[in-house]
Amino acid sequence: MCKHILNAQVSIRAPCCKQWYDCSECHAEKQTHKLVKTMEMGFLCKKCKKAFYKDMEKYEESDEFCPYCDNHYVIEAKIPHAVVGVEGEDARIDARMLKDERMKAKNNHSVFELDPDEEAALLDF
Repeated sequence: MCKHILNAQVSIRAPCCKQWYDCSECHAEKQTHKLVKTMEMGFLCKKCKKAFYKDMEKYEESDEFCPYCDNHYVIEAKIPHAVVGVEGEDARIDARMLKDERMKAKNNHSVFELDPDEEAALLDF
């Protein structure tokens, strides 16, 4: 599973090391050498798990589909974006920062707040 492209439909066979990667950034993380560019690319469809080759010099619009299952693998990439959030300790250890919205807030009774009966009793003195 690629962490750079969330909706990768195919894996690409690197011609330099003959290994399968989801994207060029995954290859760069795992290998010390640069990815060699080639005009014949090997693909592995993630839907039907079958490999196929495409000649990039003769690439047409109909080549954007897997020849075995017609999975459209040339789509706009979904890239993960950073999300602003609150960082804290592990919630399994200290859950004070978590608030369960499903539960009603308990009415906490304070020593400074009196019931109407208690207030009346104090005013009678």
